[in-house]
Amino acid sequence: MNENKDKLTNSDNSNQNLKENENKDTEQNHSQLEEQNEPANKNSKENQESKPQKQERDDDYLDLEEFESKIEKIKNQLKSSFEDKNSRPDGKKGFKTDGDKFKWKKSGKTIFIWFVIILIAFLFMQAFDKPGNTVEFKSINEFNKYLKDIAKIEILNTENNSEISGKFLHPVTISSQTGIAKEYQNFRLIYPLVTILETENWIENGIDVQFKEDNSTFSNILISLIPWILILGIWIYILKRMQGGGNSGGGKGIFSFGKSRAKLVNSDKKKVTFEDVAGATEAKEELKEVIDFLKVPQKFLDIGAKIPRGVLLTGPPGTGKTLLAKAVAGEAGVPFFSMSGADFVEMFVGVGASRVRDLFEQGKKHAPCIIFIDELDAVGRHRGTGIGGGNDEREQTLNQLLVEMDGFDTEDSVIMIAATNRPDVLDPALLRPGRFDRSVIVDRPDLKAREDILKVHAKKVKINDDINFEVIAKGTPGLSGADLANIINEAALFAARRDKKEITNDEIEEAKDKVMMGVERKSTVISEKEKEITAYHESGHVLVAKFTKDSDPVHKVTIIPRGMAMGVTHYLPIEEKHSYSRTYIMGKLLHLFGGRVAEELIFNEITTGASNDIERATDLARKMVCEWGMSDEVGPIHYGVKNDNPFLGRELTRTSSISEELGKKIDDAIQTIMFNAIEKTRKILNENIDLLHALSKELIEKETLSASEIDQIIEETKKLRTQSNETEVQISDEE
Repeated sequence: MNENKDKLTNSDNSNQNLKENENKDTEQNHSQLEEQNEPANKNSKENQESKPQKQERDDDYLDLEEFESKIEKIKNQLKSSFEDKNSRPDGKKGFKTDGDKFKWKKSGKTIFIWFVIILIAFLFMQAFDKPGNTVEFKSINEFNKYLKDIAKIEILNTENNSEISGKFLHPVTISSQTGIAKEYQNFRLIYPLVTILETENWIENGIDVQFKEDNSTFSNILISLIPWILILGIWIYILKRMQGGGNSGGGKGIFSFGKSRAKLVNSDKKKVTFEDVAGATEAKEELKEVIDFLKVPQKFLDIGAKIPRGVLLTGPPGTGKTLLAKAVAGEAGVPFFSMSGADFVEMFVGVGASRVRDLFEQGKKHAPCIIFIDELDAVGRHRGTGIGGGNDEREQTLNQLLVEMDGFDTEDSVIMIAATNRPDVLDPALLRPGRFDRSVIVDRPDLKAREDILKVHAKKVKINDDINFEVIAKGTPGLSGADLANIINEAALFAARRDKKEITNDEIEEAKDKVMMGVERKSTVISEKEKEITAYHESGHVLVAKFTKDSDPVHKVTIIPRGMAMGVTHYLPIEEKHSYSRTYIMGKLLHLFGGRVAEELIFNEITTGASNDIERATDLARKMVCEWGMSDEVGPIHYGVKNDNPFLGRELTRTSSISEELGKKIDDAIQTIMFNAIEKTRKILNENIDLLHALSKELIEKETLSASEIDQIIEETKKLRTQSNETEVQISDEE
């Protein structure tokens, strides 16, 4: 015990001595710094120091035990961080972590390829490299001519001959067969087996003669094997490509056509959420239940509830069905498999079914996840349709899809979402409960939804603060979300062409006209006569719309060719309409015939410019009679005949339920509606012929008129008409 106490006392004393030495060294360093910085004040500062201050300064330093413990902690931290850096995702040694996403397999292949290339290059250099200062003797006589100038000979004996090489005493000038002289330091000769007499003769002449062993056997064998190794490597590479090449092949090899081609979008990438999807409020509410199931599936399973196996998104093109599916995956934070319905169908029977099985196997491995199939109608059409009974490959693919959807376990949390704009051609087995038993309609956006969509897309571009999105939304009725995104993009392109820093109302209006009416064809050469006919045609549309009850107001009219039309009259509905009255539809018929009747009144001639108007008017009149029951002669009976394509529909032929007599009655009713519309149109234009001339004159001059300009022209013409009538009345009274 006493010995231990003495040891402890000695260690304490040693620690104290070390501490005092450290303090002294520190004081000396401080004093040296003070001498360097302030030599003039050295004596004064030393006099001001006192023992209490020195004691306080000593207390600021750590003792040796604390210092050693801190050093040990730092070492452990460095060691742990170094081990972390050496860790690898696969558990092997290395210097890459998960965050680096280093492709070890690909890197190893690259290193191996470079190693083979360097090895081949080295072997070729060894095999074919010949020093530039070495002369090749063709005969023994030529060799003997320079024998006195040779300093050293090396002999390599092989089975058939000897290779003689060596050095000259000094550079020797030798002329080639072409007469060019060159200095050489080395020589080489292929000679039949060297005899002992020849070697003794060389030695007597003072030449250093040496014999070499043949060590080129391995090199020769390796060089001879190189072509076969290359052929074998190329064959293996082609075979791997044919089999799909693993992950690097992308599943597109000739033997991998049975693998799914779905693209996996992981949740750690940039997410699309419901904030990126404007409008479609009801659709988002329907899909929130799917999100809750993916996030907390146990809540539904505990109570015995079953989530819908499949959700079918239906709606017109461009309404955001695919975007909604991505938003569901982004909100739920799960993997998202995306695939087109056309990717299942191939020329080989059974390939599509194999891809369906592989797709669901991948989904189960990544569960919970979402499998999204776009354009489902490409693979889910009604079975047994079309000429010849349908398509065997597509039907087998559909059968496998039906089995997988109704077969995989709900605990896997794999939900199928599909999109189509042709739900009418889908097989009924797809839509039954247990498969795509929930249908979400994604319709074209209304006024408020269009405004929200425009704001979402406007965040991605630089746009002026004065732009009113509500006004733009009112001027784009019936457009889908894709159309509205296109308007913003076209406006940005217009602004960039004009070197503007932001988008203004001018670019928005031009982009809207381009999307809704077509691209201007200003380069089209039009004669003055055609220009005049087009002006009266479009003015006829405008005037009839102005004097028709419940008509949509005219927003803009132009005689500049746009798209396939020589002129365009653009109407702007005051409010959103979901059902249409008979008066409104009759007004549409009057609009359509306004151009043709105007041409007939002014030029007493009819042109082909009204072909599209007549087609649309005929379609409207037929629907009024056959589908909407708006004919008094025929009555409220549905006589519509669906002209389904036999390749898309359910039957090759259809039997008509309309008799010949009733068919004639329907034709007469359609004809009556159209002729009445023409007569009413002619009456409106005859009563306002002066307005027709005034509008046409301004339209020829300006080419494009807005709604305000049209109203101004009509008001001024009406005033002139009133003044003219008053003048005529005064003249008649005086008479």
